[in-house]
Amino acid sequence: MATLTRDLNRLTATEAAAKIAAGDIKPEALAESCLERIAERGELKAWAFVDRDLALKNARNSAPGLLHGVPVGVKDVIDTADMPTEYGSVLHRGFRPEKDSACVAATRKSGGVILGKTATTEFASPWQMGAKNPHDLARTPGVSSSGSAAAVADFHVPLAFGTQTGGSTVRPASFCGIWGLKASLDGIDRGGIRHLKRSIDTLGVFARSLDDVALFMAGLTNTQVAKLDGASKPRIGICRTPEWDKAEPETMEAIDRARKALEKAGAEIDEVELPRGYDHAMHAFRVVTTKENLRSMLDEINRGEDTLNPWIREGIAVARQTGPTDYEMANFGTNFYRQNYARLFDTHDALLTPSANGEAPRGLEGATLGQFNSFWTWMYGPALNVPAFLGPHKMPVGVTLVGKQGEDTKLLATARWVERALGTLPIALG
Repeated sequence: MATLTRDLNRLTATEAAAKIAAGDIKPEALAESCLERIAERGELKAWAFVDRDLALKNARNSAPGLLHGVPVGVKDVIDTADMPTEYGSVLHRGFRPEKDSACVAATRKSGGVILGKTATTEFASPWQMGAKNPHDLARTPGVSSSGSAAAVADFHVPLAFGTQTGGSTVRPASFCGIWGLKASLDGIDRGGIRHLKRSIDTLGVFARSLDDVALFMAGLTNTQVAKLDGASKPRIGICRTPEWDKAEPETMEAIDRARKALEKAGAEIDEVELPRGYDHAMHAFRVVTTKENLRSMLDEINRGEDTLNPWIREGIAVARQTGPTDYEMANFGTNFYRQNYARLFDTHDALLTPSANGEAPRGLEGATLGQFNSFWTWMYGPALNVPAFLGPHKMPVGVTLVGKQGEDTKLLATARWVERALGTLPIALG
């Protein structure tokens, strides 16, 4: 393999955008460097589709804007008009959408370069498909957004899209040691995503720096880049959640180390318990997700239900036994629970909670645990993985900051304060 084009692929999105704006580098050169890295690291299996000529054409034609010339990976459940979208399924081999999903269109309008489609699981289900963690090829990089997370962590692209029903943005970000923001439910336009579960599925973004998360969000929402230096000493609640007994020792230590560092830096810290009714809320989550997944996949079920993975088929069976009244009551009851939950942010700027059970587990097959993620998705607010620690096997261990629905920018500002309080990252545990 030839020497990478001046290692431009290692630039953050913020650095790359500034250099392109200044005329120091061209979008084609940056795209070429990223493509060289992708070719060099094919063993990672992070990509579902890359066409070199098309990627370079997209770079040459990239529009002026916040993301001008910055390469972006698109999870292959999100439609792209100039590339196949296969949803991780044999039922959609070679499918070509007629138009971009809204987030892809916004990326192009802001000058971003769609470099290719990142590998995903079948219809974004939590059933691993073989992508590998760049820090240890014997370990998983996460579940449905694993290709995007691995691609960003391994310097294939500075930015990529994820989606999240349970934990498919936050958990891969934790396993791969990068920033991962699951936006508020409608924090990023979800239009044009074919198999969307509208009551819960949320878009997310991956990046190697917090500034890049802010840049990407600004480009997607057509707003100014958020200034992240204005947050005063925040009020942070430590929320271990009712799932705490499922945390590995490295996750428990990460939360305790983070608490001590934040207290030392002057943050107001207390322990927070979630409102009563957590179990009912999570039961409602399962009712709604299975029912809406059934609705979103009727065409695929008719075409080849027996081709779907065991997790999807099991959910379909459950959904068929769920009546419309059960579904309506699940949504109705959760709305009241969300109101009680939102009151936590009357006295807190953010909650700090685990990103995952622990380090990325070994093995590339089967579903991975998501106990520490689904609840936050169901509450509709933003959740951000902070890539803060290294576990006993030198694998990343993140912590999550959770904010109030609609206050994504405030959460990013709080994250800047937390990042500085934690100091040099990552911190070794044990």
